[in-house]
Amino acid sequence: MTYALSGSSVDGPLYTGVVDLAHRSPAWLDDLIAGWSAYGLAVFALLMVVGWWRARRDGANAALTAFAVPVAVVVAFGVNSAVKPLVAEDRPCRRLVLRTLEACPARGDWSFPSNHTAVAFAAAVALFSVSRRLGAVASVCALAMAASRVWVGVHYPHDVVAGAALGGLVAHLTMLALRRRPKGLADRLSGTWLRPLLVSGPA
Repeated sequence: MTYALSGSSVDGPLYTGVVDLAHRSPAWLDDLIAGWSAYGLAVFALLMVVGWWRARRDGANAALTAFAVPVAVVVAFGVNSAVKPLVAEDRPCRRLVLRTLEACPARGDWSFPSNHTAVAFAAAVALFSVSRRLGAVASVCALAMAASRVWVGVHYPHDVVAGAALGGLVAHLTMLALRRRPKGLADRLSGTWLRPLLVSGPA
């Protein structure tokens, strides 16, 4: 069943206000935010690598938890992508006549929930299982990603709120499930060729 949500009736005026503010802002700020919106997800990948690298020093169990983070992010992305066609909300840049910083995605590339935001918050929530510090850094970055998607004009505010909630929840549940691994699995794997990926230092 498709619901075809009309997002402009939810928070269209707020979206319009943000886009108008973007047009009144300095060009360097718009460029910075647009760059973050387009390429900022790479930072979350970097944080995941840092989390795994540091986890190796704490042993195989910690490293396996770090390996679960990208799995949780992929699951969250999959669930979020499955919701999009069920809601079938047009991008605000297609429904409202406004000039936006980012080119409007093609018709049929639905707006609700925001994939970028779901991935960002999934990474942040999952990283808390590896390191509170990395999770906190990722959370700030995730908030910046959510805001940037509205600023460049490709999402309504409710799109990013829903993406954050869905991505974070799915990542949390996925991490809980993946942490229920068989007892001793990490030790067994650290005795194989996978040891350099799980433990820092010589055998």
